[in-house]
Amino acid sequence: MNLATWLTVVTICTLGAISPGPSLAVVLRHTLAGGRTHGSVAAISHGLGIGVYAFACISGLAFLITTSPRVFTAFQWAGAAYLAWLGFRGLMAKPAADEALPDIPTTASASRDGFLIAFLNPKIAVWFIALFSQIIGPDTSVLAKTLYAATAWFIDTVWYLLVAWLFSNPRWLHRLQAKAVWLERLFGIILLALAARLLLETLK
Repeated sequence: MNLATWLTVVTICTLGAISPGPSLAVVLRHTLAGGRTHGSVAAISHGLGIGVYAFACISGLAFLITTSPRVFTAFQWAGAAYLAWLGFRGLMAKPAADEALPDIPTTASASRDGFLIAFLNPKIAVWFIALFSQIIGPDTSVLAKTLYAATAWFIDTVWYLLVAWLFSNPRWLHRLQAKAVWLERLFGIILLALAARLLLETLK
């Protein structure tokens, strides 16, 4: 392994992590509804889901997912269904007794949503295979492969922890929480739209 290759992995994984999508919506949802702790739990769990795919990819397991149409389609449908379920819950959000905040999610739900939003996305496996196939060869050591996978896991986790930290800043959080119900519904619409797009892609 050389520094240039590792920096390539860092750059590509960073660009992949910061790209907006359902993961960002889920982490933001838990941050705004439950504060920094919930957002951080969702971020760490999401990173774990990414790490599972990264390490599975270097061990060859992800190849089985992407080369088996049935398995890949099953993951796609499961992911779309989960996105739709999250979206529906957000769309149906109602204010609590104080008429300001919706029901605050638990850390368990933050952990579950963070992990599953990554794990039920088989495109992550495709993405990692596309990346690692360019830099991993027969002579790549196990240590180097492990470092590449760990780098992907670390970058994703740090990015979403940063998102949770920034949006849980007291200066912003109170203002955002005052509109929490409407933000929940907005995230719900976004997630439903993403679920619909994913379903349309599977039907092509």
